[in-house]
Amino acid sequence: MKRILPFLSWWPTVNRGSLKDDLIAGITNAFIVLPQGVAFAIIAGLPPIYGLYTAMVTPIVAALFGSSWHLVSGPTTAISIVIYSSLSPMAEVGTQAYLELALTITLIAGVIQFLLGVARLGSLINFVSHSVIVGFTSGAAILIAFSQMKHVVGYAVPKGPFFESAFQLIVNIENANLAAVLIGGVTLITAILTKKLSSKFPNFLTALLVGGCVSWLIDGASNGVSLVGEIPASLPPLSLSNINLSNVQDLAPKAFAIAMLGLIEAVAIARSIALKSGQLLDGNQEFIGQGLSNIVGSIFSSFAGSGSFGRSGVNYESGAKTPLAAVFAAICLMLIVLLVAPLATYLPMASMGGIILLVAYRLIDFDHIKKIVKSSWQETAVLVITFLSTLIFQLEYAIYLGVLFSLIFYLQRTSQPLIAEVSPDPNHPRRKFTNIKRIELSECPQLKIIRIDGSLYYGAVDHVQQYLKELTDLGVRNVLIIGSGLNIIDVSGAEMLVNEAKRWRGLGGQIYLSSIRIGAREFLQSGGYAEEIGDNNIFETKDEGIKKIYQRLDKSICARCEVRIFKECNAPETTVPLNK
Repeated sequence: MKRILPFLSWWPTVNRGSLKDDLIAGITNAFIVLPQGVAFAIIAGLPPIYGLYTAMVTPIVAALFGSSWHLVSGPTTAISIVIYSSLSPMAEVGTQAYLELALTITLIAGVIQFLLGVARLGSLINFVSHSVIVGFTSGAAILIAFSQMKHVVGYAVPKGPFFESAFQLIVNIENANLAAVLIGGVTLITAILTKKLSSKFPNFLTALLVGGCVSWLIDGASNGVSLVGEIPASLPPLSLSNINLSNVQDLAPKAFAIAMLGLIEAVAIARSIALKSGQLLDGNQEFIGQGLSNIVGSIFSSFAGSGSFGRSGVNYESGAKTPLAAVFAAICLMLIVLLVAPLATYLPMASMGGIILLVAYRLIDFDHIKKIVKSSWQETAVLVITFLSTLIFQLEYAIYLGVLFSLIFYLQRTSQPLIAEVSPDPNHPRRKFTNIKRIELSECPQLKIIRIDGSLYYGAVDHVQQYLKELTDLGVRNVLIIGSGLNIIDVSGAEMLVNEAKRWRGLGGQIYLSSIRIGAREFLQSGGYAEEIGDNNIFETKDEGIKKIYQRLDKSICARCEVRIFKECNAPETTVPLNK
Protein backbone atom coordinates (compact mmCIF):
# COMPACT_ATOMS: atom_id res chain seq x y z
CA MET A 1 0.00 0.00 0.00
CA LYS A 2 2.88 2.37 0.66
CA ARG A 3 3.97 1.99 -2.95
CA ILE A 4 0.51 2.92 -4.17
CA LEU A 5 -0.10 5.54 -1.46
CA PRO A 6 3.38 6.79 -0.48
CA PHE A 7 2.02 9.32 2.00
CA LEU A 8 1.31 6.37 4.32
CA SER A 9 5.08 6.12 4.93
CA TRP A 10 5.39 9.59 6.49
CA TRP A 11 1.90 10.00 7.93
CA PRO A 12 2.82 8.29 11.26
CA THR A 13 5.44 11.03 11.86
CA VAL A 14 2.78 13.74 11.88
CA ASN A 15 2.17 15.20 15.34
CA ARG A 16 1.10 18.45 16.91
CA GLY A 17 4.58 19.95 16.63
CA SER A 18 5.05 19.00 12.97
CA LEU A 19 1.57 20.28 12.12
CA LYS A 20 2.44 23.65 13.61
CA ASP A 21 5.74 23.86 11.72
CA ASP A 22 4.12 22.72 8.46
CA LEU A 23 1.29 25.23 8.84
CA ILE A 24 3.69 28.13 9.38
CA ALA A 25 5.76 27.05 6.36
CA GLY A 26 2.58 26.65 4.32
CA ILE A 27 1.28 30.13 5.17
CA THR A 28 4.63 31.67 4.30
CA ASN A 29 4.77 29.80 1.00
CA ALA A 30 1.23 30.83 0.11
CA PHE A 31 2.18 34.50 0.25
CA ILE A 32 5.38 33.81 -1.69
CA VAL A 33 3.61 32.01 -4.54
CA LEU A 34 0.87 34.61 -4.81
CA PRO A 35 2.72 37.05 -7.09
CA GLN A 36 4.86 34.32 -8.66
CA GLY A 37 1.84 32.36 -9.88
CA VAL A 38 0.49 35.45 -11.60
CA ALA A 39 3.84 36.21 -13.22
CA PHE A 40 4.41 32.65 -14.44
CA ALA A 41 0.97 32.49 -16.01
CA ILE A 42 1.67 35.67 -17.92
CA ILE A 43 5.02 34.26 -19.08
CA ALA A 44 3.21 31.15 -20.33
CA GLY A 45 0.75 33.31 -22.26
CA LEU A 46 -2.20 32.44 -20.01
CA PRO A 47 -4.59 34.51 -17.88
CA PRO A 48 -3.01 35.34 -14.48
CA ILE A 49 -5.53 33.32 -12.48
CA TYR A 50 -4.29 30.10 -14.12
CA GLY A 51 -0.94 30.50 -12.42
CA LEU A 52 -2.74 30.52 -9.07
CA TYR A 53 -4.79 27.49 -10.07
CA THR A 54 -1.54 25.65 -10.80
CA ALA A 55 -0.17 26.67 -7.41
CA MET A 56 -3.32 25.32 -5.74
CA VAL A 57 -3.63 21.90 -7.40
CA THR A 58 -0.12 20.75 -8.38
CA PRO A 59 1.54 21.01 -4.92
CA ILE A 60 -1.10 18.86 -3.22
CA VAL A 61 -0.89 15.93 -5.63
CA ALA A 62 2.91 16.08 -5.95
CA ALA A 63 3.33 16.21 -2.16
CA LEU A 64 1.04 13.24 -1.49
CA PHE A 65 2.38 11.00 -4.25
CA GLY A 66 6.03 12.11 -4.49
CA SER A 67 8.93 11.06 -2.30
CA SER A 68 10.46 14.38 -1.18
CA TRP A 69 9.28 15.80 2.12
CA HIS A 70 10.21 19.38 1.26
CA LEU A 71 9.72 19.76 -2.48
CA VAL A 72 7.01 22.26 -3.39
CA SER A 73 5.67 21.95 -6.92
CA GLY A 74 3.78 24.46 -9.00
CA PRO A 75 4.34 26.89 -11.85
CA THR A 76 7.99 27.59 -12.72
CA THR A 77 9.81 30.04 -14.95
CA ALA A 78 11.51 27.47 -17.20
CA ILE A 79 8.39 25.44 -17.94
CA SER A 80 6.31 28.60 -18.45
CA ILE A 81 8.81 29.77 -21.05
CA VAL A 82 8.81 26.37 -22.80
CA ILE A 83 5.00 26.33 -22.90
CA TYR A 84 4.89 29.76 -24.49
CA SER A 85 7.59 28.96 -27.06
CA SER A 86 5.92 25.64 -27.91
CA LEU A 87 2.32 26.82 -28.24
CA SER A 88 2.51 30.40 -29.50
CA PRO A 89 3.20 29.26 -33.10
CA MET A 90 0.17 26.95 -32.91
CA ALA A 91 -2.51 29.34 -31.62
CA GLU A 92 -2.98 32.99 -30.74
CA VAL A 93 -1.95 33.76 -27.18
CA GLY A 94 -4.88 34.46 -24.88
CA THR A 95 -7.49 32.62 -26.97
CA GLN A 96 -9.56 29.62 -25.91
CA ALA A 97 -7.67 27.48 -28.44
CA TYR A 98 -4.37 28.44 -26.84
CA LEU A 99 -5.73 27.61 -23.38
CA GLU A 100 -6.93 24.19 -24.56
CA LEU A 101 -3.53 23.44 -26.06
CA ALA A 102 -1.84 24.42 -22.78
CA LEU A 103 -4.04 22.04 -20.80
CA THR A 104 -3.59 19.28 -23.38
CA ILE A 105 0.20 19.52 -23.45
CA THR A 106 0.13 19.45 -19.65
CA LEU A 107 -1.88 16.23 -19.67
CA ILE A 108 0.42 14.56 -22.20
CA ALA A 109 3.52 15.63 -20.27
CA GLY A 110 1.99 14.25 -17.06
CA VAL A 111 1.22 10.90 -18.69
CA ILE A 112 4.82 10.65 -19.96
CA GLN A 113 6.19 11.38 -16.48
CA PHE A 114 3.82 8.90 -14.86
CA LEU A 115 4.73 6.11 -17.30
CA LEU A 116 8.46 6.74 -16.77
CA GLY A 117 7.90 6.32 -13.04
CA VAL A 118 5.81 3.17 -13.43
CA ALA A 119 8.50 1.76 -15.74
CA ARG A 120 10.99 2.24 -12.86
CA LEU A 121 13.16 4.63 -14.82
CA GLY A 122 13.70 6.88 -11.82
CA SER A 123 17.28 5.59 -11.69
CA LEU A 124 17.96 8.06 -14.49
CA ILE A 125 18.43 10.67 -11.77
CA ASN A 126 21.58 8.84 -10.70
CA PHE A 127 23.24 10.26 -13.80
CA VAL A 128 22.78 13.73 -12.34
CA SER A 129 25.88 13.84 -10.14
CA HIS A 130 26.27 15.70 -6.89
CA SER A 131 28.56 18.25 -8.53
CA VAL A 132 25.93 18.94 -11.19
CA ILE A 133 23.31 19.53 -8.52
CA VAL A 134 25.55 21.87 -6.51
CA GLY A 135 26.52 23.84 -9.63
CA PHE A 136 22.95 23.95 -10.92
CA THR A 137 21.60 25.00 -7.52
CA SER A 138 24.18 27.76 -7.16
CA GLY A 139 23.53 29.12 -10.65
CA ALA A 140 19.76 28.92 -10.23
CA ALA A 141 20.05 30.67 -6.87
CA ILE A 142 21.80 33.61 -8.54
CA LEU A 143 19.15 33.70 -11.28
CA ILE A 144 16.40 33.63 -8.66
CA ALA A 145 18.04 36.45 -6.73
CA PHE A 146 18.59 38.47 -9.90
CA SER A 147 14.95 38.01 -10.92
CA GLN A 148 13.92 39.75 -7.70
CA MET A 149 16.26 42.72 -8.05
CA LYS A 150 13.71 44.66 -10.10
CA HIS A 151 11.42 44.59 -7.07
CA VAL A 152 14.15 45.38 -4.53
CA VAL A 153 15.71 48.28 -6.46
CA GLY A 154 12.36 49.50 -7.76
CA TYR A 155 13.07 49.78 -11.48
CA ALA A 156 12.91 47.47 -14.47
CA VAL A 157 16.18 45.69 -15.21
CA PRO A 158 16.79 45.46 -18.98
CA LYS A 159 16.10 41.97 -20.31
CA GLY A 160 18.83 40.03 -22.07
CA PRO A 161 21.70 37.63 -21.30
CA PHE A 162 22.44 37.39 -17.59
CA PHE A 163 25.84 39.08 -17.58
CA GLU A 164 24.65 41.90 -19.82
CA SER A 165 21.57 42.50 -17.66
CA ALA A 166 23.68 42.37 -14.49
CA PHE A 167 26.01 44.97 -15.94
CA GLN A 168 23.05 47.22 -16.81
CA LEU A 169 21.72 46.82 -13.28
CA ILE A 170 25.00 48.02 -11.83
CA VAL A 171 25.54 50.98 -14.16
CA ASN A 172 21.95 52.18 -13.69
CA ILE A 173 21.87 51.76 -9.94
CA GLU A 174 21.31 55.51 -9.51
CA ASN A 175 17.77 54.89 -10.77
CA ALA A 176 16.98 52.78 -7.72
CA ASN A 177 13.79 53.56 -5.84
CA LEU A 178 14.89 54.29 -2.27
CA ALA A 179 11.49 53.32 -0.89
CA ALA A 180 11.69 49.88 -2.51
CA VAL A 181 15.29 49.45 -1.34
CA LEU A 182 14.25 50.36 2.21
CA ILE A 183 11.32 47.93 2.25
CA GLY A 184 13.35 45.11 0.72
CA GLY A 185 16.29 45.76 3.05
CA VAL A 186 14.15 45.89 6.18
CA THR A 187 12.42 42.66 5.15
CA LEU A 188 15.75 40.93 4.54
CA ILE A 189 17.30 42.10 7.81
CA THR A 190 14.16 41.16 9.75
CA ALA A 191 14.23 37.64 8.31
CA ILE A 192 17.91 37.22 9.27
CA LEU A 193 17.55 38.61 12.81
CA THR A 194 14.35 36.68 13.52
CA LYS A 195 16.04 33.45 12.50
CA LYS A 196 18.99 34.19 14.79
CA LEU A 197 16.74 35.04 17.74
CA SER A 198 14.67 31.88 17.40
CA SER A 199 15.03 29.09 14.88
CA LYS A 200 11.43 28.01 15.50
CA PHE A 201 9.92 31.46 14.90
CA PRO A 202 8.33 32.04 11.45
CA ASN A 203 11.01 34.45 10.29
CA PHE A 204 9.86 34.74 6.68
CA LEU A 205 6.25 35.42 7.59
CA THR A 206 7.34 37.92 10.23
CA ALA A 207 9.60 39.65 7.73
CA LEU A 208 6.76 39.91 5.19
CA LEU A 209 4.49 41.51 7.79
CA VAL A 210 7.21 43.95 8.87
CA GLY A 211 7.93 44.83 5.24
CA GLY A 212 4.21 45.42 4.66
CA CYS A 213 4.03 47.71 7.69
CA VAL A 214 7.05 49.70 6.49
CA SER A 215 5.40 50.08 3.09
CA TRP A 216 2.22 51.34 4.75
CA LEU A 217 4.14 53.80 6.97
CA ILE A 218 6.05 55.39 4.10
CA ASP A 219 3.14 55.05 1.65
CA GLY A 220 5.16 52.82 -0.65
CA ALA A 221 2.51 52.69 -3.37
CA SER A 222 2.67 56.47 -3.77
CA ASN A 223 6.45 56.29 -3.91
CA GLY A 224 6.57 53.87 -6.83
CA VAL A 225 6.68 50.58 -4.91
CA SER A 226 4.76 47.91 -6.83
CA LEU A 227 2.18 45.83 -4.97
CA VAL A 228 0.80 42.37 -5.62
CA GLY A 229 -2.35 43.85 -7.11
CA GLU A 230 -5.95 42.68 -7.44
CA ILE A 231 -6.56 38.93 -7.41
CA PRO A 232 -9.81 37.29 -8.67
CA ALA A 233 -11.60 35.27 -5.96
CA SER A 234 -12.17 31.83 -7.52
CA LEU A 235 -11.08 28.21 -7.15
CA PRO A 236 -9.83 25.96 -9.97
CA PRO A 237 -12.76 24.90 -12.17
CA LEU A 238 -12.98 21.65 -14.11
CA SER A 239 -11.56 22.07 -17.59
CA LEU A 240 -11.09 18.98 -19.74
CA SER A 241 -8.26 18.93 -22.27
CA ASN A 242 -8.94 18.76 -26.00
CA ILE A 243 -7.42 15.35 -26.73
CA ASN A 244 -7.44 14.07 -30.31
CA LEU A 245 -5.02 12.23 -32.54
CA SER A 246 -3.92 15.37 -34.36
CA ASN A 247 -3.19 17.24 -31.13
CA VAL A 248 -1.29 14.30 -29.65
CA GLN A 249 0.91 13.99 -32.73
CA ASP A 250 1.65 17.72 -32.79
CA LEU A 251 2.15 18.13 -29.05
CA ALA A 252 3.87 14.86 -28.06
CA PRO A 253 7.46 15.97 -28.91
CA LYS A 254 6.96 19.30 -27.13
CA ALA A 255 5.27 17.54 -24.21
CA PHE A 256 8.22 15.17 -23.89
CA ALA A 257 10.60 18.14 -23.57
CA ILE A 258 8.35 19.66 -20.88
CA ALA A 259 8.10 16.29 -19.12
CA MET A 260 11.87 15.78 -19.00
CA LEU A 261 12.53 19.37 -17.99
CA GLY A 262 9.97 19.08 -15.20
CA LEU A 263 11.46 15.83 -13.93
CA ILE A 264 15.01 17.15 -14.02
CA GLU A 265 13.98 20.32 -12.20
CA ALA A 266 11.96 18.48 -9.58
CA VAL A 267 14.53 15.78 -8.88
CA ALA A 268 17.47 18.21 -8.89
CA ILE A 269 15.70 20.46 -6.40
CA ALA A 270 14.56 17.54 -4.25
CA ARG A 271 18.11 16.15 -4.16
CA SER A 272 19.66 19.52 -3.36
CA ILE A 273 17.39 19.88 -0.33
CA ALA A 274 17.83 16.22 0.61
CA LEU A 275 21.57 16.89 0.90
CA LYS A 276 20.73 19.21 3.78
CA SER A 277 17.84 17.28 5.33
CA GLY A 278 19.46 13.85 4.99
CA GLN A 279 16.32 12.33 3.46
CA LEU A 280 16.58 9.41 1.03
CA LEU A 281 14.65 9.92 -2.21
CA ASP A 282 12.85 7.46 -4.47
CA GLY A 283 13.32 8.65 -8.06
CA ASN A 284 10.57 6.40 -9.41
CA GLN A 285 8.06 7.73 -6.90
CA GLU A 286 9.08 11.31 -7.66
CA PHE A 287 8.41 10.67 -11.35
CA ILE A 288 4.98 9.26 -10.49
CA GLY A 289 4.18 12.18 -8.19
CA GLN A 290 5.11 14.77 -10.78
CA GLY A 291 3.18 12.91 -13.46
CA LEU A 292 0.02 12.63 -11.38
CA SER A 293 0.23 16.30 -10.37
CA ASN A 294 0.21 17.37 -14.02
CA ILE A 295 -2.49 14.88 -15.01
CA VAL A 296 -4.82 16.02 -12.22
CA GLY A 297 -3.74 19.63 -12.74
CA SER A 298 -4.78 19.57 -16.40
CA ILE A 299 -8.29 18.53 -15.28
CA PHE A 300 -8.48 21.43 -12.82
CA SER A 301 -7.38 24.28 -15.11
CA SER A 302 -3.67 24.08 -14.28
CA PHE A 303 -0.78 24.22 -16.73
CA ALA A 304 2.39 22.15 -16.45
CA GLY A 305 4.31 22.58 -13.23
CA SER A 306 7.36 21.16 -11.49
CA GLY A 307 9.44 21.65 -8.38
CA SER A 308 10.23 25.24 -7.50
CA PHE A 309 13.67 26.25 -6.25
CA GLY A 310 12.46 29.35 -4.46
CA ARG A 311 9.35 27.91 -2.84
CA SER A 312 11.04 24.62 -1.90
CA GLY A 313 13.87 26.58 -0.31
CA VAL A 314 11.39 28.73 1.62
CA ASN A 315 9.56 25.58 2.68
CA TYR A 316 12.68 23.95 4.09
CA GLU A 317 14.07 27.11 5.67
CA SER A 318 10.68 27.83 7.26
CA GLY A 319 10.95 24.59 9.20
CA ALA A 320 8.61 22.29 7.24
CA LYS A 321 8.67 18.75 8.61
CA THR A 322 6.42 16.77 6.24
CA PRO A 323 4.82 17.15 2.77
CA LEU A 324 1.76 18.52 4.54
CA ALA A 325 3.49 21.91 4.38
CA ALA A 326 2.98 21.95 0.60
CA VAL A 327 -0.65 20.91 1.08
CA PHE A 328 -1.16 23.69 3.63
CA ALA A 329 0.45 26.18 1.24
CA ALA A 330 -2.07 25.28 -1.46
CA ILE A 331 -5.01 25.44 0.95
CA CYS A 332 -3.82 28.75 2.39
CA LEU A 333 -3.50 30.14 -1.12
CA MET A 334 -7.11 29.13 -1.78
CA LEU A 335 -8.21 30.89 1.41
CA ILE A 336 -6.17 33.98 0.54
CA VAL A 337 -7.71 34.14 -2.90
CA LEU A 338 -11.24 33.61 -1.53
CA LEU A 339 -11.19 35.53 1.74
CA VAL A 340 -8.36 38.02 2.05
CA ALA A 341 -7.46 38.75 -1.55
CA PRO A 342 -8.11 42.50 -1.02
CA LEU A 343 -5.55 42.59 1.82
CA ALA A 344 -2.97 40.55 -0.08
CA THR A 345 -3.08 43.05 -2.91
CA TYR A 346 -1.30 45.61 -0.68
CA LEU A 347 1.69 43.36 0.00
CA PRO A 348 4.78 45.08 -1.49
CA MET A 349 6.75 43.18 -4.12
CA ALA A 350 9.94 44.55 -2.53
CA SER A 351 9.23 42.44 0.56
CA MET A 352 8.80 39.38 -1.62
CA GLY A 353 12.12 40.19 -3.25
CA GLY A 354 13.89 40.54 0.09
CA ILE A 355 12.70 37.11 1.21
CA ILE A 356 13.71 35.44 -2.06
CA LEU A 357 17.18 37.04 -1.87
CA LEU A 358 17.78 35.34 1.47
CA VAL A 359 16.42 32.02 0.22
CA ALA A 360 18.63 32.22 -2.87
CA TYR A 361 21.71 32.86 -0.74
CA ARG A 362 20.98 29.84 1.41
CA LEU A 363 20.54 27.65 -1.65
CA ILE A 364 24.25 28.05 -2.42
CA ASP A 365 26.01 25.20 -0.62
CA PHE A 366 29.37 26.81 0.14
CA ASP A 367 30.50 23.88 2.30
CA HIS A 368 30.06 21.30 -0.48
CA ILE A 369 31.59 23.64 -3.04
CA LYS A 370 34.76 23.84 -0.93
CA LYS A 371 34.90 20.06 -0.56
CA ILE A 372 34.45 19.50 -4.29
CA VAL A 373 37.14 22.03 -5.18
CA LYS A 374 39.59 20.42 -2.76
CA SER A 375 38.86 16.82 -3.69
CA SER A 376 38.73 16.59 -7.49
CA TRP A 377 39.55 18.84 -10.43
CA GLN A 378 37.18 16.84 -12.62
CA GLU A 379 34.24 17.33 -10.27
CA THR A 380 35.23 20.99 -9.95
CA ALA A 381 35.13 21.32 -13.74
CA VAL A 382 31.65 19.78 -13.82
CA LEU A 383 30.49 22.16 -11.09
CA VAL A 384 31.88 25.24 -12.87
CA ILE A 385 30.52 24.18 -16.28
CA THR A 386 27.05 23.57 -14.83
CA PHE A 387 27.14 26.83 -12.88
CA LEU A 388 28.17 28.98 -15.84
CA SER A 389 25.77 27.16 -18.18
CA THR A 390 22.94 27.97 -15.79
CA LEU A 391 23.72 31.65 -16.11
CA ILE A 392 24.38 31.63 -19.85
CA PHE A 393 21.87 29.12 -21.21
CA GLN A 394 18.41 27.95 -20.24
CA LEU A 395 18.19 25.92 -17.05
CA GLU A 396 17.51 22.58 -18.71
CA TYR A 397 20.56 22.95 -20.97
CA ALA A 398 22.74 23.56 -17.93
CA ILE A 399 21.75 20.22 -16.45
CA TYR A 400 22.21 18.48 -19.79
CA LEU A 401 25.72 19.90 -20.11
CA GLY A 402 26.55 19.04 -16.51
CA VAL A 403 25.38 15.46 -16.95
CA LEU A 404 27.22 15.20 -20.28
CA PHE A 405 30.56 16.29 -18.80
CA SER A 406 30.00 14.11 -15.74
CA LEU A 407 29.59 11.11 -18.03
CA ILE A 408 32.63 12.12 -20.08
CA PHE A 409 34.82 12.28 -16.97
CA TYR A 410 33.26 9.08 -15.62
CA LEU A 411 33.96 7.21 -18.84
CA GLN A 412 37.47 8.60 -18.84
CA ARG A 413 38.05 7.23 -15.34
CA THR A 414 36.43 3.86 -15.95
CA SER A 415 38.20 3.43 -19.29
CA GLN A 416 41.47 3.17 -17.38
CA PRO A 417 40.89 0.64 -14.58
CA LEU A 418 43.63 0.38 -11.99
CA ILE A 419 46.08 -2.42 -12.82
CA ALA A 420 48.33 -3.29 -9.90
CA GLU A 421 51.28 -5.67 -9.99
CA VAL A 422 51.13 -7.71 -6.80
CA SER A 423 53.21 -10.26 -4.97
CA PRO A 424 52.81 -12.15 -1.65
CA ASP A 425 54.21 -10.26 1.34
CA PRO A 426 56.36 -12.70 3.38
CA ASN A 427 56.04 -10.48 6.48
CA HIS A 428 52.25 -10.60 6.47
CA PRO A 429 50.63 -13.36 8.60
CA ARG A 430 48.53 -14.54 5.65
CA ARG A 431 51.14 -13.66 3.00
CA LYS A 432 48.76 -11.04 1.62
CA PHE A 433 49.19 -10.12 -2.04
CA THR A 434 50.38 -6.51 -1.98
CA ASN A 435 51.03 -3.87 -4.63
CA ILE A 436 54.77 -3.98 -5.29
CA LYS A 437 54.77 -0.21 -5.85
CA ARG A 438 53.76 0.32 -2.23
CA ILE A 439 56.13 -2.23 -0.72
CA GLU A 440 59.28 -3.47 -2.43
CA LEU A 441 58.65 -7.18 -2.91
CA SER A 442 60.26 -9.91 -5.02
CA GLU A 443 58.39 -11.39 -7.98
CA CYS A 444 58.35 -14.83 -9.53
CA PRO A 445 60.61 -14.77 -12.62
CA GLN A 446 58.16 -17.02 -14.52
CA LEU A 447 54.79 -15.58 -13.44
CA LYS A 448 53.55 -11.98 -13.36
CA ILE A 449 50.58 -11.45 -11.05
CA ILE A 450 48.31 -8.45 -11.62
CA ARG A 451 45.03 -7.29 -10.09
CA ILE A 452 42.51 -5.31 -12.15
CA ASP A 453 40.17 -3.02 -10.22
CA GLY A 454 37.26 -1.64 -12.21
CA SER A 455 35.15 -2.91 -15.09
CA LEU A 456 36.37 -4.78 -18.13
CA TYR A 457 33.92 -3.25 -20.61
CA TYR A 458 34.22 -1.89 -24.14
CA GLY A 459 35.62 1.42 -22.93
CA ALA A 460 38.42 -0.19 -20.90
CA VAL A 461 39.44 -2.92 -23.37
CA ASP A 462 42.10 -0.86 -25.15
CA HIS A 463 43.79 0.18 -21.88
CA VAL A 464 44.01 -3.38 -20.53
CA GLN A 465 45.04 -4.84 -23.89
CA GLN A 466 47.84 -2.29 -24.25
CA TYR A 467 49.07 -3.14 -20.75
CA LEU A 468 49.16 -6.88 -21.57
CA LYS A 469 51.04 -6.17 -24.80
CA GLU A 470 53.65 -4.22 -22.84
CA LEU A 471 54.12 -7.24 -20.58
CA THR A 472 54.80 -9.56 -23.52
CA ASP A 473 57.17 -6.98 -25.02
CA LEU A 474 59.13 -7.16 -21.74
CA GLY A 475 59.40 -10.93 -22.09
CA VAL A 476 56.66 -11.97 -19.65
CA ARG A 477 55.15 -15.28 -20.78
CA ASN A 478 52.75 -16.16 -17.96
CA VAL A 479 50.37 -13.80 -16.21
CA LEU A 480 47.78 -14.41 -13.52
CA ILE A 481 44.94 -11.87 -13.49
CA ILE A 482 43.24 -11.59 -10.10
CA GLY A 483 39.67 -10.55 -10.89
CA SER A 484 38.26 -9.93 -7.41
CA GLY A 485 38.15 -6.22 -8.24
CA LEU A 486 36.44 -6.67 -11.61
CA ASN A 487 32.90 -5.35 -11.30
CA ILE A 488 31.63 -6.46 -14.71
CA ILE A 489 32.91 -8.09 -17.87
CA ASP A 490 30.98 -7.34 -21.06
CA VAL A 491 31.21 -8.93 -24.52
CA SER A 492 34.09 -6.69 -25.59
CA GLY A 493 36.01 -7.49 -22.43
CA ALA A 494 35.42 -11.23 -22.81
CA GLU A 495 36.46 -11.15 -26.48
CA MET A 496 39.61 -9.29 -25.51
CA LEU A 497 40.51 -11.98 -22.92
CA VAL A 498 39.95 -14.71 -25.51
CA ASN A 499 42.11 -12.95 -28.10
CA GLU A 500 44.85 -12.24 -25.57
CA ALA A 501 44.79 -15.87 -24.37
CA LYS A 502 45.33 -17.04 -27.94
CA ARG A 503 48.08 -14.46 -28.50
CA TRP A 504 49.94 -15.48 -25.34
CA ARG A 505 49.66 -19.17 -26.22
CA GLY A 506 51.14 -18.35 -29.61
CA LEU A 507 54.10 -16.78 -27.79
CA GLY A 508 54.56 -19.90 -25.69
CA GLY A 509 52.89 -18.51 -22.60
CA GLN A 510 49.52 -18.42 -20.93
CA ILE A 511 46.93 -16.10 -19.34
CA TYR A 512 45.34 -17.34 -16.13
CA LEU A 513 42.32 -15.93 -14.28
CA SER A 514 41.41 -16.28 -10.62
CA SER A 515 38.91 -14.92 -8.08
CA ILE A 516 36.46 -13.85 -10.80
CA ARG A 517 33.14 -12.76 -9.32
CA ILE A 518 30.21 -15.12 -9.77
CA GLY A 519 28.29 -12.91 -12.20
CA ALA A 520 31.32 -12.30 -14.41
CA ARG A 521 32.33 -15.98 -14.34
CA GLU A 522 28.82 -17.11 -15.29
CA PHE A 523 28.93 -14.64 -18.17
CA LEU A 524 32.21 -16.09 -19.41
CA GLN A 525 30.84 -19.62 -19.14
CA SER A 526 27.43 -19.00 -20.70
CA GLY A 527 28.99 -17.21 -23.69
CA GLY A 528 31.57 -19.93 -24.29
CA TYR A 529 34.42 -17.53 -23.51
CA ALA A 530 35.70 -19.59 -20.59
CA GLU A 531 36.14 -22.62 -22.86
CA GLU A 532 38.14 -20.58 -25.37
CA ILE A 533 40.31 -19.08 -22.64
CA GLY A 534 40.70 -22.57 -21.17
CA ASP A 535 38.59 -23.85 -18.26
CA ASN A 536 41.77 -25.26 -16.69
CA ASN A 537 43.21 -21.72 -16.72
CA ILE A 538 40.42 -20.22 -14.63
CA PHE A 539 40.56 -20.77 -10.87
CA GLU A 540 38.19 -20.11 -7.97
CA THR A 541 40.87 -18.53 -5.76
CA LYS A 542 44.35 -17.16 -6.27
CA ASP A 543 45.79 -19.75 -3.87
CA GLU A 544 44.34 -22.53 -6.01
CA GLY A 545 45.66 -20.78 -9.08
CA ILE A 546 49.19 -20.44 -7.70
CA LYS A 547 49.23 -24.10 -6.66
CA LYS A 548 48.21 -25.39 -10.11
CA ILE A 549 50.19 -22.86 -12.13
CA TYR A 550 53.33 -23.77 -10.15
CA GLN A 551 53.04 -27.34 -11.41
CA ARG A 552 53.24 -26.03 -15.00
CA LEU A 553 56.28 -23.80 -14.55
CA ASP A 554 59.72 -24.70 -15.91
CA LYS A 555 61.29 -26.63 -12.99
CA SER A 556 64.80 -26.04 -14.28
CA ILE A 557 64.25 -22.32 -13.74
CA CYS A 558 62.65 -23.04 -10.37
CA ALA A 559 65.77 -24.97 -9.37
CA ARG A 560 67.95 -21.92 -9.93
CA CYS A 561 65.44 -19.45 -8.45
CA GLU A 562 66.46 -17.69 -5.28
CA VAL A 563 63.35 -15.64 -4.52
CA ARG A 564 60.97 -18.58 -3.86
CA ILE A 565 58.03 -16.31 -3.04
CA PHE A 566 55.32 -19.01 -3.06
CA LYS A 567 54.68 -21.62 -0.37
CA GLU A 568 54.87 -24.26 -3.08
CA CYS A 569 58.44 -23.22 -3.87
CA ASN A 570 59.61 -24.62 -0.53
CA ALA A 571 57.27 -27.58 -0.17
CA PRO A 572 59.34 -30.81 0.22
CA GLU A 573 57.33 -32.78 -2.32
CA THR A 574 57.76 -30.18 -5.03
CA THR A 575 61.23 -28.80 -4.32
CA VAL A 576 63.74 -29.57 -7.04
CA PRO A 577 67.33 -30.10 -5.79
CA LEU A 578 69.73 -27.38 -6.92
CA ASN A 579 72.29 -29.89 -8.26
CA LYS A 580 69.75 -31.57 -10.57
